[in-house]
Amino acid sequence: MDYKGTDFPQYRKLSNEKAYYRITGARHWDEIQIIGTKALRHSVQAQQYPEILRIQDMLNLAGGFYLLSTASEFEEVMAAYQLE
Repeated sequence: MDYKGTDFPQYRKLSNEKAYYRITGARHWDEIQIIGTKALRHSVQAQQYPEILRIQDMLNLAGGFYLLSTASEFEEVMAAYQLE
């Protein structure tokens, strides 16, 4: 799927609110995973097909797993877990 007309960054979160995503391009995203009382931040460059499909699923809100989020929500989670 072509996302050239999509404005990036896009923000998504898992429906259980245990992961937040900042999609910065058709093949890159930043992820915050909340595990108990801690959080981890990952930066992913999609190179393999399953990773590319994951970005498409996030952008399309596939399967009810992903919900819309906002830049402020992503930044609030980063600040709450001191991930700057």
